[in-house]
Amino acid sequence: MTSMITTTAWVPRGFAAPFPSKYNFDEEEYERIAALAKLQLDDAEEDLEEAQEKEKEAKDGGKSSKKEKKAAEKDDDASDVEIDDDLKEYDLEHYDDTDEEQGEGETMGMFGNVKSMAYYASNKEDPYITLKDDGLEEEEDREDLQILATDNLLLAAKVEEDLAHLEVYVYEDGADNLYVHHDIMLPAIPLCVEWLDCAVNKAGVDKEAPANFVAIGTFDPDIEIWDLDTVDCMYPNAILGQGGNPEDEKKKKKKKKSKKANDEYHVDAVLALAANRKHRNLLASASADKTVKLWDLHTSKCAKSYSYHTDKVCSLAWHGVESTVLLSGSYDRTAAIADMRAPGEQPMRVGVESDIENVRWDPHDPNFFYVSTENGIIHYFDVRNAAKDPAASSSVWKLQAHDESVSSFDVNPVIPGFMVTGSTDKTVKLWNITATGPSLVVSRDFDVGKVFSTSFAPDSEVAFRVAVAGSKGTVNIWDTSTNAGVRKFFAQKMANIPVKEGAPEDKLVGINDEESESESDEGEEEEEDSDSDNKDSDDGSEEDGDEEMGGN
Repeated sequence: MTSMITTTAWVPRGFAAPFPSKYNFDEEEYERIAALAKLQLDDAEEDLEEAQEKEKEAKDGGKSSKKEKKAAEKDDDASDVEIDDDLKEYDLEHYDDTDEEQGEGETMGMFGNVKSMAYYASNKEDPYITLKDDGLEEEEDREDLQILATDNLLLAAKVEEDLAHLEVYVYEDGADNLYVHHDIMLPAIPLCVEWLDCAVNKAGVDKEAPANFVAIGTFDPDIEIWDLDTVDCMYPNAILGQGGNPEDEKKKKKKKKSKKANDEYHVDAVLALAANRKHRNLLASASADKTVKLWDLHTSKCAKSYSYHTDKVCSLAWHGVESTVLLSGSYDRTAAIADMRAPGEQPMRVGVESDIENVRWDPHDPNFFYVSTENGIIHYFDVRNAAKDPAASSSVWKLQAHDESVSSFDVNPVIPGFMVTGSTDKTVKLWNITATGPSLVVSRDFDVGKVFSTSFAPDSEVAFRVAVAGSKGTVNIWDTSTNAGVRKFFAQKMANIPVKEGAPEDKLVGINDEESESESDEGEEEEEDSDSDNKDSDDGSEEDGDEEMGGN
């Protein structure tokens, strides 16, 4: 089975509900899903009708073929077949007829019969369950779902063959444990994930109250918003884009779908998302349709659209201090710094040598930002030197970080000068950034395939943890504080680095840690018994490799 993880995102401690709730499929939820699902089914029907019309036009004058005529004649003959007397009582002639007394929602195809099903809040209310569990099973399920205040959530967008979903992991740092809490099914391959602390379309919750939601961008042009504190959801809380407006259905039917960029919704894949942490109801999105859009999460509508790039826009980052300034990176080989309050003005820009992969503001100095490129280079720019002509700008320094594309990188929000990069060359590297420039601390290949995501944990208690994921579909948490090179460079920058006694060098925490460790331990014991001399020579070579990778 082939699988990959395209991106990851951390959830800070304290935002997840201690006991996530189970999905409640009530009458109101049924009506909401029915409206959204009907819109999607209508879209599919329109596409099918268009395809059939084109196929008919391709034939000679729209005349039906001989096979179609024969099939029609066969259907007419079939209607004249007499039903055997023994079968008449089953009324097979009207087997496929629709009951006129059914409700309006019964023609909804896959959702058509859901409303007629009986559902109960608990097994106690179900009359068909005679053996009651006295609440023990419910209590066990509740304990299994519990998330502690010291736990972090890690969101991983995963693709397994034709299946796309978001896995919600719980990371227990004290117990060195990582496990899947629940997952969310997605309609297309996920490309970007952004955690939201703003409640979106959740009944009974104040819009300004802290929340735990996620926005997901895929190859589809719509953005889905899901509640992370509710498990087993059938449908997102909101859809940003053309697919989230069932009330515009009639208007949309009159007008054929257009792939041309517009001011209301994206028409191509969503490549990047960025939540504004100060104006919590604002979400920025970037798309392959060359536009950047600003969404109001309170209304689920596009507030403004920007078209200052000439190619796909692939990365976004809000400024940490000036909360209305947005940094964007594009395949047009420029990074733009735009004030969202002035949509008519041309933004300031910087230029690079190849397509941009990612952009980041320096969390420790708001005057600087980073840009990574397809050629494996990282640029460090001073925003004060940016100009409207990108050719007039120059970087403070640039680093050939990898031989291939820098597919992901992150700057530690807690520890100054601590940067991690990941590449399609399958390596993960840690860097020390000083006033004179960057220096390599350590390089590792964690066997995750091509590295698509490297991200630091957001809380000070786990500041040295890095999530690493890639084309093999596995995610690992790297405790970088267990690396001697990291301790050497960053011990003075953060006092009391928490290092567990007896922790192995470059400690990793993953889903199958216990199994893999036991298997490796057995293999080492067999190797010791069979050939201790070879083992000694192998140990020497490993130490040399560690010294080489741990240096500057």
